[in-house]
Amino acid sequence: MGFKEGDFPPVDPGPFLEKPLFERTKTLALHWVEYGFGSPKMIPTTYVVKVVLVYLIAGTAIATHSSGVGPFWDIGGWWDQPIVWQKLVLWTVLLEAIGIAGSWGPIAGKFKPMTGGVVFWARPGTIRLRPWKRVPFTDGNRRTGLDVVLYLGLLVSLLIAVVSPGQMGAGLDVARPEVSSGLVPPVLVVASIVLLVLCGLRDKTIFLAARGEQYLPAMIFFTSLGFVDMIVAAKLLIAIVWIGAGISKFGYHFTHVVAPMVSNSPCVPSCALKRASYRDFPRDIRPSRSASLLAHVGGSAVEIVTPLVLLFSTDTRLTLAAVALMVVFHLFITSTFPLAVPLEWNILFGYLTVFLFIGHPNADGFAVWNISSPLLGVAIVAGLVFFPILGNLRPDLVSFLPSMRQYAGNWASALWAFAPGAEAKLNTIPHRPTVNQVDQLQAMGYPPEVAEITMQQTIAWRSMHSQGRGLFSVLAARLPDLEERTVREAEFACNSLIGFNFGDGHLHDEDLIAAVQERVGFAPGEWIIVWVESQPIHKRTQSYKVIDAALGVIERGTWKVEDAVDAQPWLPDGPIDLDVTWRAAGPAADAASAAGGGEGDATAGSDVPSPAAR
Repeated sequence: MGFKEGDFPPVDPGPFLEKPLFERTKTLALHWVEYGFGSPKMIPTTYVVKVVLVYLIAGTAIATHSSGVGPFWDIGGWWDQPIVWQKLVLWTVLLEAIGIAGSWGPIAGKFKPMTGGVVFWARPGTIRLRPWKRVPFTDGNRRTGLDVVLYLGLLVSLLIAVVSPGQMGAGLDVARPEVSSGLVPPVLVVASIVLLVLCGLRDKTIFLAARGEQYLPAMIFFTSLGFVDMIVAAKLLIAIVWIGAGISKFGYHFTHVVAPMVSNSPCVPSCALKRASYRDFPRDIRPSRSASLLAHVGGSAVEIVTPLVLLFSTDTRLTLAAVALMVVFHLFITSTFPLAVPLEWNILFGYLTVFLFIGHPNADGFAVWNISSPLLGVAIVAGLVFFPILGNLRPDLVSFLPSMRQYAGNWASALWAFAPGAEAKLNTIPHRPTVNQVDQLQAMGYPPEVAEITMQQTIAWRSMHSQGRGLFSVLAARLPDLEERTVREAEFACNSLIGFNFGDGHLHDEDLIAAVQERVGFAPGEWIIVWVESQPIHKRTQSYKVIDAALGVIERGTWKVEDAVDAQPWLPDGPIDLDVTWRAAGPAADAASAAGGGEGDATAGSDVPSPAAR
């Protein structure tokens, strides 16, 4: 890999694209093992420059200068200042909401332009996805002038809060009498809270992009709690985020995340080290024992045990060791450049660990038992764990982000299969600020065959994850014309339609499909989607849907997670077993069958005791 030249798969593009889908998938998956996406070093360097200049230097300089502390290069003068902590949280929310933090740039599937977010959300007419249909005044899926005003108001309110001087209050003078810089004025944060909630009720994409599930509670703490309670609540918040993520890594999925994540890391230059994450490269690329060890000891155990130590330790050395471990943990994730590229989030969490547990140690009166009221503590914990518990039991009701299942591999996911020429219809969507990614690459000078193979690398990446084997199995079992179709990874493709995705299949479910269909009008069979929900924590199966953009859901079923993780990404033994529980009847079934949507005589809406489909 060079600075400007990447490691493109060693294939002859024209003949390669004539090969069967699963042969191509095998070639690209084996290439991913050793080279990941094969991005030139210029790409991760661009991210590092962005993080250093925009996030660290600009953010810290603004936060410290406007608060009367610093200067920003004098870290010892501001690292434990409460107002700097608050402003760095708000600065992160601002960058996430603009779209230049997580899910930014080419690693996230944004080639031209490299920013989604504001490019989409400040433009009337773009697609809007409301979270709950029963909420008044949220009808429709088109962004209006009001939506743009609310969104821009959110950005302005966050910026004002970051640049405003502090004020004393919330008992800061008693808990930290040496601090004179104060806290962010609560009224400014209240404005951001209200606008974030209103934006989120109109468009869940903005709320999730701003990482509202984590930062909104912190903002509420800033405005409603005394200083000691504020710090304790923040400790509980970060601990529950960690522990929730650790628990979500139980099971089979996360090991299948670690191996391809390490393969894509520019900080692991050795192909031999990357191959060590797989059982028997190139014959068997299921995760190896070392990958499992890294996943469940370096991942689950660290995220569950270490936060408990931090919450209850009063020993300075033990606390320092636990803080160091969590900082290294977040730096490691940053170094792998995961495809959602949550770099700012990980850097902030490293800083928060130091600020909360070293700057405000338990032994100095900032422990969970120092909260002003036990009932307040119970209420905070109950509020913070509500969505993680609900989301693990009923993932269909809660995005995996509020469920605290960040990068656990247990995702709602999808693959899109277009009939010949049908994908180009997406480029006719009015007000869309960009075009399909394969066309973005060609506009950047990629030859058409090279652009196509680059995009097919993303479906090979999906095949290396547990749900990918199931999704490909549904495609193979239900689409006899699969070899004639163009298959796309939905998380990447979704970015070019709504400006954001963080691995959440709820952002490209039936609501998005219906919004696109309303604008484009695909014929039956032209756009087939296979979509799978996350695995509930108490079940051994995942539920899938087959959706025709023109007809809606035409099949539902399940597969066993054990079957998915036991298969090779290219399914050499054929599709895994599928248990069909419902299939459309009547005209929808006839049209679906003509498009390759499956066979069967099930009646619409009925439970179907179907034999395993292969």
